[in-house]
Amino acid sequence: MIPPRHVLAWAALALVALAVTAYVETQLSGYARTVVGFAGISAILVVSLSFSNGLTGLFSLGHPAFMMVGGYVAAVLTFPVSRKGFMLPALPEWLAGAELPLFPATVAGGLAAALVAVVVGFPVLRLRGHYLAVATLGLIIIMRVAVNNADGLTRGALGLNGIPRLTTLWVILGWLAATLVVCWRLKHSSVGRSLMAIRENEMAAACMGVRRASSKLIAFSVGAFFAGVGGALWAHLLTNLTPGSFDLVLAFMLVVMVVVGGSGSLGGAVVAAIGITVLREVLRPVEQAVGAYGLVQIIIAVLLIATLLLRPQGFFGSAEPAFLRRDTRDRKTKPGRKNRPPEGPGRFPEHTAKQEARHEKA
Repeated sequence: MIPPRHVLAWAALALVALAVTAYVETQLSGYARTVVGFAGISAILVVSLSFSNGLTGLFSLGHPAFMMVGGYVAAVLTFPVSRKGFMLPALPEWLAGAELPLFPATVAGGLAAALVAVVVGFPVLRLRGHYLAVATLGLIIIMRVAVNNADGLTRGALGLNGIPRLTTLWVILGWLAATLVVCWRLKHSSVGRSLMAIRENEMAAACMGVRRASSKLIAFSVGAFFAGVGGALWAHLLTNLTPGSFDLVLAFMLVVMVVVGGSGSLGGAVVAAIGITVLREVLRPVEQAVGAYGLVQIIIAVLLIATLLLRPQGFFGSAEPAFLRRDTRDRKTKPGRKNRPPEGPGRFPEHTAKQEARHEKA
């Protein structure tokens, strides 16, 4: 029996990803591996932002704040015990003696970011549009101020350096696959349909019984969890953290990737994140050669404006690539059931007969 087309497409895509990762790990330089690693982390961040913003119609810019939470929590948990005493003197005793592997630390960072999203989401998600954008920008500022003033826990503005480099391309690929699977399954479930209903018409969705507040909070928390995971992987790839790394420019870049790929399209998010990240690194030597610093940001801003003018829905819109979607037209009828359309306004033929008999008597 030949597997369905979408299963073959996913299997081929997984093999290509494994082959590319193996080639980059073994054949390319350390700088190239770092660039590819940042491209993979950007894909995780943009997929989660496309899920939380694109499906629900929210306009949240708070992803850098959740990255900051996840990055610092994971970095503190994996930081060598021998250096915690003099670099992070304000840590509790139980935390100062803990040194966890990367996976549990990453999960803890994601959960911490999701917890912050739940606490913040209750009041903030009552807002809409640019009001929500301004509120989430305020969250970035609050988190930066908190980290800057917690010198004994985060080293403040000096930054936390000496973080062990534990993030590899295989780790990034695994988390990217997990992000895609979770967001894809949620998008094509009743939860995803509820979120898209809220995006299209919130009042109509409420009239149909969709719980708006809980649905938005779920999407917001899932996006924050994977943003925290991305921040943790970021910290253990770059090996140092400063509050200035998570600024408004990063929030703008993530939104650009979502808009270019297509708001609500997970496949488009991956393509746009990888493409724009690689484009930035390719253009950086050109920027330095001509002495026009900021040229990369200008080009990306022009790309955003062109996308909004020529294709406002993005490259993929809110849909996914056709070869990855399940084709429902080729489904076979279950044995013992006839594949026939209903014979009238009723669901079963006997309903139609009863209605016709009543009509004749009348």
